[in-house]
Amino acid sequence: MTDPIADFLTRLRNAIMANHKVVEVPASNVKKEMTKILKDKGYILNYKFVDDGLQGVIKIALKYHPETKIPAIKDLKRVSKPGLRKYCGALELPRVLNGLGIAILSTSQGVMTDKEARQKHVGGEILCYVY
Repeated sequence: MTDPIADFLTRLRNAIMANHKVVEVPASNVKKEMTKILKDKGYILNYKFVDDGLQGVIKIALKYHPETKIPAIKDLKRVSKPGLRKYCGALELPRVLNGLGIAILSTSQGVMTDKEARQKHVGGEILCYVY
């Protein structure tokens, strides 16, 4: 697999389109941090890290509106790809949907959202947009 983060986002996207309740994703440290951010920002219900002795698995419970069954995540977009990395400084951090969505960044101080990076005044690699 050449791009594990794109695989993570694609698994989430496919599970949402198929109206699944839970999706399982192979674990890595960056994916764990991204999952924590999605939970903190209210895009997923819950998550659980399962250690199977090998790589491990992240079980993610997806969030839907109770009556209309509309998913909380409208779209996931991979920005920085292995063939073309996208970096931004602290002053040119992107705003997703004018602040309604989030951009997940990998910075020197860890994986964080665009809002946290603005507060800490750090830039980094833009991993994805979520809205």
